[in-house]
Amino acid sequence: MNEAKLIACHECDLLQWKAPLSESGTARCPRCRTILYRSLPATYDRALALTLATAVLFAVANCFPIVELWVKGAFVETTLFGAVSSLWGDGMWPLAGLVFVTTILMPSLSIAAMVYLLLPLHMGGSPYRAEFVLRALRHVTPWGMVEVLMLAMLVAIVKLEHFATVVPGFGIWAFGAVMVLFAASAVSFNPADVWAHIDGVSNENVVSLVPEKSGTTPTAARAGLFVCHDCGLVSKPLAHAHVGICPRCGAVLHLRKPGSLARTWAFLVAAMVLYIPAVLLPVMVSTTVFGTRSDTLLSGVVLLWNAGSWALAIVVFIASIVVPMLKIVSLAYLAWSTQLRSPSVPQKRTHIYRAVELVGRWSMLDIYVITILVALVQFGPVATIEAGPGAIAFGAVVVLTLFAASSFDPRLIWDALESEGE
Repeated sequence: MNEAKLIACHECDLLQWKAPLSESGTARCPRCRTILYRSLPATYDRALALTLATAVLFAVANCFPIVELWVKGAFVETTLFGAVSSLWGDGMWPLAGLVFVTTILMPSLSIAAMVYLLLPLHMGGSPYRAEFVLRALRHVTPWGMVEVLMLAMLVAIVKLEHFATVVPGFGIWAFGAVMVLFAASAVSFNPADVWAHIDGVSNENVVSLVPEKSGTTPTAARAGLFVCHDCGLVSKPLAHAHVGICPRCGAVLHLRKPGSLARTWAFLVAAMVLYIPAVLLPVMVSTTVFGTRSDTLLSGVVLLWNAGSWALAIVVFIASIVVPMLKIVSLAYLAWSTQLRSPSVPQKRTHIYRAVELVGRWSMLDIYVITILVALVQFGPVATIEAGPGAIAFGAVVVLTLFAASSFDPRLIWDALESEGE
């Protein structure tokens, strides 16, 4: 067998051989059922075409207004960058920075990285320092949240329709197209194919032998092998080394994430503390000729419900109230059970971790809604909307739970079974 086909599951560390798949097939880990790899029929040309189209439309979406608002003859419009600038001008720079990073900077970096990788491949060459760009792309991509922004725009339009004439701008249609094309380009682009194309590993530390079979589960850690999370390569450590360097992409390697549980608990405790002011303090303050109204996360949901937008009220309630709370509870359960080295239901606990990673980004919904409303509702003494202190606390909760999820190493769940089987 070819040593290059030895792989390890990133969620349970099970060593296995990479087998060929039928077209559009999917390989799952036999132990934890996570997706290991897919067989994608798409070519570099298709991925490049979709990415270039995404780049053009993303530029257009950021240049044109996303929403236009008419109130008693007064007219206001805003672009996404204009909405971020409004938050910055109001002194809400933490929120402005968070929105800018997740809706403009990270998507831009993802698009630029994919074009940088795919264009030379389309022309028959190889991109310079492709391993660095591929590693950066893996870390940047989860922080681009265009799909969450699109839903937030729809929620903001529904809220604004109750007291003004709302006209969706050209930018919102462009963002809708960007969301679709982004998803299509992500499906067409397979980093594993790029790694295979540029693979020039000629290092004595690359695994060339299958670990010896024993009565225990063959995991990379038990075999003393490092698994690179950036490029997927399984390699041997240097003699007496507790850390290593991936011979293919240069990433620093560890058998397990260093200080995984300690960092997870630190982020979780901080999120728990900030969740209280995030729910109790106003996230938005509205001022009209009739007075000032402060809205918390929950009162915003009630407003949508009373206005007859029941579906959106349920979506916002789930994204803003339920999801953050469930993320905190779920991660606390995972960290606690793992710290106790509990061997019970490891597959279900892995599924919980996977679900937390999947839904975590949707908690940004309310932050984006507030950003759009603050930028649009600026009519002096007639009506103004400002972000409240609860919005900063809530944004911090979202970011902290995302950091907690990324710090947790799911392979620790399965390590308890290893020690139990010895």
